[in-house]
Amino acid sequence: METRQNGPGVVITGGTRGIGNGLAKAFLALGARVVISGRDAGVVDAAVAALRAGLGAGTGGGAGNGEPERAFGAACDVRRWEDVKRLWDFAEASLGEVDIWINNAGLGQPQADLEDLDPALVAALFDTNCSGALYGCKVALEGMKKRGRGAIYNMEGLGSKGEQVRGMTAYGASKRALSYITDSAALEARGTGVVVGAMMPGMTATDLIIGEYRGKPGEWAKVSKIFNILSDTVETVAPWLARRALENRRNGRRIVWLTGGKAAWRFMSAPFAKRRIYPDQL
Repeated sequence: METRQNGPGVVITGGTRGIGNGLAKAFLALGARVVISGRDAGVVDAAVAALRAGLGAGTGGGAGNGEPERAFGAACDVRRWEDVKRLWDFAEASLGEVDIWINNAGLGQPQADLEDLDPALVAALFDTNCSGALYGCKVALEGMKKRGRGAIYNMEGLGSKGEQVRGMTAYGASKRALSYITDSAALEARGTGVVVGAMMPGMTATDLIIGEYRGKPGEWAKVSKIFNILSDTVETVAPWLARRALENRRNGRRIVWLTGGKAAWRFMSAPFAKRRIYPDQL
């Protein structure tokens, strides 16, 4: 069932919504072929249909225009090695070859002290953010090393650089661990022709962030001002990340959207340039 075309083949775990879905749209717009995954097969199917519809006639969307399909999807729980292996096999068959693998699937947490966190959430968070990324790195390294080319990116975030925010202990620790996974996998990939790195989109306006504040107007009022300063929309960040990933050839690189300098400038210019990324009320 190989359908190898000229554009690169990209796999994005957790690609049915948020930054993962934004990346899928961005890569497709740049001519890539994309496989997305999610835990719910119905949600995946709907997301793939939307991606294909968004391509439109004459742009490689496939349906009805005589061109090969470029958007595919499969159910996958990244916490299960068997699922991740099946996703790789599906992607290789659908795309002809996987050129870029992005470990984007992740779980967040409500901002709360440890004593208030559900132990089941802590376990699921580490299983997804850490074990899921490890499985993704493992399957992609195995396949890409045989060809001597390819790129793997982990989606790092708050905690990756050691920064601390009260109430984000579990999430931050998982991303700190993910940073180690990135560096260690990059070390293993050295000299093989495979690139391992990370994407750092900064604070994007997705459900992973705002979902924790719905129904909490008091808490939202406290954080929304800073969020508006630091955040960007998926539509702004995802195309930038996708282009940099396609251009990158350096092993161990972190593709960082919100740099320290950019964040500092936003705070300095905040009194003069009002940024409205979020609504006043959720």
